[in-house]
Amino acid sequence: MTRSNSIILIGMPGAGKSTIGVLLAKEIARDFVDTDLLIQTHVGKTLQDIINEAGHMHLRELEEATLLQLQGDYHVVATGGSAVYSDAAMQFLRSLGQVVYLALPEDDLVERIDNMTRRGIAKPEEQSFSELYAERVPLYEKYADITINCYAKTPAEIVAEVIYREGGKYAEVDA
Repeated sequence: MTRSNSIILIGMPGAGKSTIGVLLAKEIARDFVDTDLLIQTHVGKTLQDIINEAGHMHLRELEEATLLQLQGDYHVVATGGSAVYSDAAMQFLRSLGQVVYLALPEDDLVERIDNMTRRGIAKPEEQSFSELYAERVPLYEKYADITINCYAKTPAEIVAEVIYREGGKYAEVDA
């Protein structure tokens, strides 16, 4: 299958997938899709409410179903942090375009997330953020076509690096 021209953003909660996604989509004139928002609007509940009512595995199931139904070309897609638990969904996303892992050190992520208990992170209640980080990072690395180290970079710098790493095929970046 030939890849489309979409860019798929993966990474931990707090890595900036939604923020970078919006800015990137604007910069390269693409539609923006936030799969967490698709889930919330489809179900009519926040991610945290879904977890509270049906458990984190149900949220992961909803996420997989949502990802497998994505359509279209020329999109920037911000996935939920747990997208990488579904091999089927990740293989499908790879068919849509380049998968870009927005990587940040654990301490920076913890510092960014001020609503940890209300954020809707799909994990067992007893699992610490540190354990979740250790579990997910190898999965992000496994599925990523491109890894962007986001440490100490502004959103504009990250967007420019994504475009540059994509070979500039989406937009020109001023050096």
